[in-house]
Amino acid sequence: MQFYLATSFIFPRSLRFRLFTLCFVTTHLPLLGYIVWGVTTGRIAWAEFIVLTLATMAGAAGALMGIGALLDPIHALADALNPVGQPGRKSGGATLPEVGDIISRLFHGVRGAAAATREQIDELNIAANEDALTGIANRRGFLAQLDALPLAKRRGCIAIIDLDHFKQVNDMLGHDAGDRVLADFATRLSSQTRRIDIIARWGGEEFAIFYQDAMEDEASWSLARIAERMRREPVGTANEQPITFSAGLCAWRGGPVMAAIGKADEALYRAKKSGRDQIQRAERPSAPAYG
Repeated sequence: MQFYLATSFIFPRSLRFRLFTLCFVTTHLPLLGYIVWGVTTGRIAWAEFIVLTLATMAGAAGALMGIGALLDPIHALADALNPVGQPGRKSGGATLPEVGDIISRLFHGVRGAAAATREQIDELNIAANEDALTGIANRRGFLAQLDALPLAKRRGCIAIIDLDHFKQVNDMLGHDAGDRVLADFATRLSSQTRRIDIIARWGGEEFAIFYQDAMEDEASWSLARIAERMRREPVGTANEQPITFSAGLCAWRGGPVMAAIGKADEALYRAKKSGRDQIQRAERPSAPAYG
């Protein structure tokens, strides 16, 4: 790289001629040596000098033709990486001068292709971790965000929420109306939780919330406020009744997260069995009896 930059002043827009110049100079070193020797000794033979000069020039021309043939595939690659009118000016990190030769074009093309690849990977990661309908995290994204938390932040409560009688919404109003209800409910959750909390569409009409650094009472109160607003300002109706939700809640203190989610899911099941539109907490292990 340093040698390339140091020689960029020689035919800056043509690597082919830059290589020819270097080849010409280096291949003529023996000839220059012969001239110096002949001048200092007075024994120069002009016939040999002319023959040697012509042979050296022919060798340099042959080298140029060979170099040109070897560079043809690189030119084709550079043209493929750099569409017309898009030479690419920034490469991130190391940069090359705007000289326009094949190495510069290839360098910028590869850097541009790498940047485009990184952008596509980022977009795929977002798509893989985000629910397309609601715009919040999906199950995979929810678990990934929990896994990315430092150990000190893996404390709080996990809630699993299920919209009550949601099948009736789809059956009576259609799936488009059901999708709107899901999107509006996700917006409702986002607006009524803290920025440090993590919300996700767990699947179907189920949602998940991680209340970071919250006690069970605090998380339960938050869910109760959301439930009360759902009754007053419903995101939709089924059988002329506001759509409500049931929720199961479990404290998480940094252990296996799926175990906590499983307990929250069991609490949700009890809430559904007990009449819906309520919040149930995970059952605590019973204290051992002492006789």
